[in-house]
Amino acid sequence: MTATTYNKVKETLVQTPKTWLITGVAGFIGSNLLETLLLLDQKVVGLDNFATGFQHNLDEVKSLVSAEQWESFTFIEGDIRNLDDCHAACIGVDYVLHQAALGSVPRSIADPIATNDTNISGFLNMLVAARDAKVASFTYAASSSTYGDHPALPKVEENIGKPLSPYAVTKYVNELYADVFSRTYGFKTIGLRYFNIFGKRQTPDGAYAAVIPKWTAAMIAGDEVFINGDGETSRDFNFIENAVQANILAATATEEAKNQVYNVAVGGRTTLNALFSALKEHLSINGVSYTQDPVYRDFRAGDVRHSQADITKIQNALGYEPQFDIIQGIEKAMPWYVKFLG
Repeated sequence: MTATTYNKVKETLVQTPKTWLITGVAGFIGSNLLETLLLLDQKVVGLDNFATGFQHNLDEVKSLVSAEQWESFTFIEGDIRNLDDCHAACIGVDYVLHQAALGSVPRSIADPIATNDTNISGFLNMLVAARDAKVASFTYAASSSTYGDHPALPKVEENIGKPLSPYAVTKYVNELYADVFSRTYGFKTIGLRYFNIFGKRQTPDGAYAAVIPKWTAAMIAGDEVFINGDGETSRDFNFIENAVQANILAATATEEAKNQVYNVAVGGRTTLNALFSALKEHLSINGVSYTQDPVYRDFRAGDVRHSQADITKIQNALGYEPQFDIIQGIEKAMPWYVKFLG
């Protein structure tokens, strides 16, 4: 497959529109999926309980699509922990993109029960509802946290270690349930192990905010930026549009590509110190000067030291080709950050 695979899939979808369900549609990833699918003239059902999603994300998407495209969106305020809500959302759906979850390693350490209820019980509800509705495909958000304490880099799908947090346990259990549903019911799914996705509509607020929007908002406000550890911790930061591509390719994948998990990343590695410098530079390009040095503090519990993906498997099986590296992603996201995080 080539880099044109994604474009061909999008052309086919425009010619033969489908009905999609996005759980967690008001969240960061969910709202970006919604925007892309509506712009492709798809019919979309969205499910969210606003636990971590926001109405303003949906409002922004509405402002970016046509009135006719927006009318193709049906929103259900509901909870994946409620099986009836899951069944209702799956009616008439072709493709499920299951993004709803309680993210964040620190959140799961603080409240493992809530994380378990949403990420495992809620996931199982969605699997059952989608199986019962006989949807054509079920794609779910897995996580790079599943690699746990396995030391090798880059991370290859078949080699995982022991989980380092309750959140990592829940995402691994998702993969186990998905595999069992394939073996037991013939219901095949695809799991996408996300690596540190960033981009517009990712909230900078709260104790569990992701590092890029949190630091960017602090820099815009002239506040201190805190780095956990020595700043040499590294991550495979992945721009949101790459993740959207992976979801659409997974949803439309052949049967042979299903009942698998795939890394969704760029295949690179950036230290927190380098990230700080890149954000500072691109803020300056967008008219925001930040002159402070970062403040270093203790390493964060449950964090892995380094993370980098091998993306060979998803490239070969789905035709995935990341269109943005971290610098290109920051360059594209920064005008949005400056406008909405200031």
